[in-house]
Amino acid sequence: MGAMIKGVMLTPLSIVPVPEGDVLHAIRADSPGFRDFGEAYFSTVGHGRVKAWKRHRRMTLNIVVPVGEILFAIHDDREGSVSRGQTQSVILSRDNYRRLTVAPGLWMGFQGLEEGLNLLLNVADLMHDPAEADRLAPEAIAFDWETT
Repeated sequence: MGAMIKGVMLTPLSIVPVPEGDVLHAIRADSPGFRDFGEAYFSTVGHGRVKAWKRHRRMTLNIVVPVGEILFAIHDDREGSVSRGQTQSVILSRDNYRRLTVAPGLWMGFQGLEEGLNLLLNVADLMHDPAEADRLAPEAIAFDWETT
């Protein structure tokens, strides 16, 4: 995983086994990283497919992966940041069930690692506003999606 970027937090989550079907916790109002509620949405990514790069200027992301396995890469190019120039990666899945919190101003991309469905849930502190996000092509930030 490498060094932690300032503004990135990984929070272990619990899975409660229930005979009829497990309960997977995601976030509560008193959880670390929770700021406010704007919207919650699911996103899928196909096996080997990359969705990169996106930077939210104001939105904080709180991401969990209840189905499949997804590699996340976060890059810091913020002026004056102690972690400027660093790129951090983490793989989330049911076997590594954690919440990834990403502060505004960081570039993030992700890749589906399993065959079949790779599903993430983002509980964001703002409602979707396309004007508050920036995008770059996958090759714009040096990260080797093939070997990570």
